[in-house]
Amino acid sequence: MIVLIKLILAHFIGDFLLQPKSWVADKELHKASSRKLYLHVFIHGFLILLLLWDFDYWHLALFVMISHGVIDTIKIYAQKENNKGTWFLIDQGLHVVSLFMLWVLFVDPDFQWTGWVDNQGIWIYSTALLFLTVVSAMVMQSLMSAWSGSLTDNHEDSLNNAGKYIGILERLFVFIFVVTGHWEGIGFLLAAKSVFRFGDLKESKSRKLTEYILIGTLLSFGIAILTGMATLWFIGMS
Repeated sequence: MIVLIKLILAHFIGDFLLQPKSWVADKELHKASSRKLYLHVFIHGFLILLLLWDFDYWHLALFVMISHGVIDTIKIYAQKENNKGTWFLIDQGLHVVSLFMLWVLFVDPDFQWTGWVDNQGIWIYSTALLFLTVVSAMVMQSLMSAWSGSLTDNHEDSLNNAGKYIGILERLFVFIFVVTGHWEGIGFLLAAKSVFRFGDLKESKSRKLTEYILIGTLLSFGIAILTGMATLWFIGMS
């Protein structure tokens, strides 16, 4: 497992510490003909040999270089100005998956691929996280729609879907606090959110907006707490 950790560490160093913004711009401009692209790929292979300190892993370093080059090339040709964020996540996800696959192939070929299928905890936590992110966001939108229409918009436009993602993040935080037994963190999170919201509520002088935010916050926290408690119960029963 330490080899896999070192592979990921080498990736982080190569992609984030040793890749200047000028190299990224050069790759986006010249694409496959960019010399910086190939230098960047070579650095990843060199870092793997350096961190593993064993030349017997040269074949692993070679395949990492090839996979990294292919993924980066796909990214620079596929991404546009309006979807760079999305392709950044796709790019990093593919790199991590490829490192894991190569680790299994060259280091731990006896890895039990089906072991996670029988792990009930993985299924329980996966279901809880999916509920807290996608499902509960739609539930919250439906439950709050009765009040959202009565709000008067006298403020500047907010970020697109900002409320949705704030809700997802706060539910994930509350869920983590519950399943790890740190209930005091919920109070800290609620206090922090209240501080940020105080200025908006004070300036708005709108009772409807105050009630809307309060109902939404309590509802969001309640869903996360109940989900966390249910997850702990299912884990205990498994």
